[in-house]
Amino acid sequence: MITYRRANAFDPDFHHLIVDLDKELWSRYPDIQQNFAPFNRVDESFRVILAYDKNSPIGCGCFRPMNEERTIEIKRMYVKLTHRNQGIGKTILYGLEQWANEEDFLISKLETGINQPEAIAAYEKSGYTWIPNFPPYVEVKESICMMKVL
Repeated sequence: MITYRRANAFDPDFHHLIVDLDKELWSRYPDIQQNFAPFNRVDESFRVILAYDKNSPIGCGCFRPMNEERTIEIKRMYVKLTHRNQGIGKTILYGLEQWANEEDFLISKLETGINQPEAIAAYEKSGYTWIPNFPPYVEVKESICMMKVL
């Protein structure tokens, strides 16, 4: 049975999963991934949701408040390959959106990459639409930015 829990950015299970996420991103974007490291740093403002299968961490996602009023950015979405296509990422995303609603945020934005068609499709199915790239992704041709009104 898959279970979910809220956590903070310093949770060791979250850090374990984002190490795996970064490895996958390096394989998809070997020539540019080093440019994204500054954008992926987490801090105490990040709200995290973790997914578990029999107490083993298998997925994560988080959001952070943006400088824009009542807007969040979804970050660090990841589900282990062995658990994909089971709705886990969608459940994490929905949980993050609900949490943001509880904190009176109205808009959710995110960035994904051109080499992640499955992520693009999942976000579109969840109601996200493409928008012009927002900072710091404005000049990054491999980035796709999306938005959803919560």
